[in-house]
Amino acid sequence: MMDFAIFWDWLSFAVRWLHVVTSIAWIGSSFYFVALDLGLRQRPGMPAGAFGEEWQVHGGGFYHIQKYLVAPAEMPEHLTWFKWESYATWLSGFAMLCVVYYAGADLFLIDPNVLAMSVPVGILLSLATIGVGWVVYDLLCRSPLGKSDTGLMLVLYGALVFIAWGLTHLFTGRAAFLHLGAITATIMSANVFMVIIPNQKIVVADLIAGRKPDPKYGKIAKQRSLHNNYLTLPVLFLMLSNHYPLAFGTEFNWVIASLVFVIGVLIRHYFNTMHARKGNPTWTWLAAAVLFVIIIWLSTVPKVLTGEVKASSAAQVYVASAHFPAVRDTVLGRCSMCHAREPSYEGIYHAPKGVMLETDAGIAEQAREIYLQAGRSHAMPPANVTHITDKERALLVAWFEEAGK
Repeated sequence: MMDFAIFWDWLSFAVRWLHVVTSIAWIGSSFYFVALDLGLRQRPGMPAGAFGEEWQVHGGGFYHIQKYLVAPAEMPEHLTWFKWESYATWLSGFAMLCVVYYAGADLFLIDPNVLAMSVPVGILLSLATIGVGWVVYDLLCRSPLGKSDTGLMLVLYGALVFIAWGLTHLFTGRAAFLHLGAITATIMSANVFMVIIPNQKIVVADLIAGRKPDPKYGKIAKQRSLHNNYLTLPVLFLMLSNHYPLAFGTEFNWVIASLVFVIGVLIRHYFNTMHARKGNPTWTWLAAAVLFVIIIWLSTVPKVLTGEVKASSAAQVYVASAHFPAVRDTVLGRCSMCHAREPSYEGIYHAPKGVMLETDAGIAEQAREIYLQAGRSHAMPPANVTHITDKERALLVAWFEEAGK
């Protein structure tokens, strides 16, 4: 069992790293081509069918790039397809979902305090939410609403807010954020697999057959590609959100997730506008900053998350607190079965992140993390498997606040 646990932990590491590498490749190509597309310029004397061109310098050389809005007159000898970055990112992400959230469903996916369900039901529900998210998105894009970029954007955002709220009523806060990211990432990858690449293949087939390609296929593909560009930054946050318990483990986590989408869109709008040479919309950064302040406020609104505290660097201050005996009993009873040199919780063979909470010194040294993860948020214990109460969480908050003064 110990060998298997070690293997599984390394498997999780390998899948995570693969996901990071492939996502960097995908995001890099996506950002580059959108910036290139927005920076294209027209000039007299361009080849027939060419929409625009761009001169770029990089790596000690100059690049002269031309774009054909529909297609060139004939097939070029060499044609590079950008698709495997997307496919590999989604496949590695789904593998990580299986390794972490499905294999560890009782800790990371299911929270009986949110919705009691068996592990198989939880996994099936997870798969269903990801699939339904793509179907709803695709139907909206293909509907008459898809002809209005602004109208489509508003409806899609409303759908995302509803999905965010719904997921927090199905899974743990951590899993809800991850699934919102997985749904969005599936939309992005399915756009490539189901729409963009098939449309490009139709154009290529027409060229090979000597037919004039229909420009509608390029227009549809460009719309989906632009959607992918604006969704990238929110997806990055959601995929990394398990590091931010004050985001996913608080009462208004679904509102926070919804606002993160807006912040990501604002930032992409700034860069897209700059790349298109249409001005310098610095107001987007101010709006993003205001929304970020609102997110901070939302994470501290619930009654067990009151006040702002500056952590003390002296561990003995926390041991000397009048609250410490009760805090020690709480931590030993609710946390130390995992956070110990020899964890007693079934399926846990090493203390998560090497954090030991079985001695006074160990508890005091981790005062800030206990405060954040189990006091000001509900991130720990995962799915509240040890049934820590609101009263105990309030005790952890009071302990840290008063000792830190």
